[in-house]
Amino acid sequence: MTHQKENKETRKVLLSLAQSIQERDIVTYEHSRRVAVYAQRLARNLGWSRQEALDLASAALVHDLGKTWIGNDILNKSAALSIEERRKMERHPVIGARILIGYEIHRFYIDAVLHHHESWNGQGYPSQLKGEEIPLSARILTIADVYDVLTSQRPYKAPLTREEARERLLAGSETNFDPGLLRAFIQLLDTTPEFTLSQPASALEFKDLQSSSFYSLFIAGS
Repeated sequence: MTHQKENKETRKVLLSLAQSIQERDIVTYEHSRRVAVYAQRLARNLGWSRQEALDLASAALVHDLGKTWIGNDILNKSAALSIEERRKMERHPVIGARILIGYEIHRFYIDAVLHHHESWNGQGYPSQLKGEEIPLSARILTIADVYDVLTSQRPYKAPLTREEARERLLAGSETNFDPGLLRAFIQLLDTTPEFTLSQPASALEFKDLQSSSFYSLFIAGS
């Protein structure tokens, strides 16, 4: 199989898995779509090729795939998670990676999904990797993921403003985040008007997304 054909087949599998996320939990799907855009923007800003950035965006689109195996009582809980509930939630990167392994997806995507909750200081999960032990793809996803969580409405929190989220990210430099990547992200945030993506406001908008092409999911990121 040629590299081009392999990439095409991989995209088909990842898009199918992303659609399964959409059917299971539209909130997780929309979060993943925004993370894909943020990650792609940062990758391009760092000098990645368009294809490399799209590959990363594809990984971002399924980074929370493992949450499709987590119960709604945990996913949608408005109160703090118990120790046991948090333990179950923290298994989602491993579950997602195992699903991708089952499809024989390239290691690039598996590593990004498996390690997107690692921390620069080694206090993350599931492998407690530290610094540059963490795959670069996962380090980028970590920043994009947290930024979207901070600026999104969740059952347990109101969204932060762009400025508030910026300060939260900076507070995590050298603990949660790769400081060099974080500087690049903050620079992008500071120089890009309307950087923060809006959240679809109606069921009709969610429905429209189902007919979107794969690449249109990555709006404003090329």
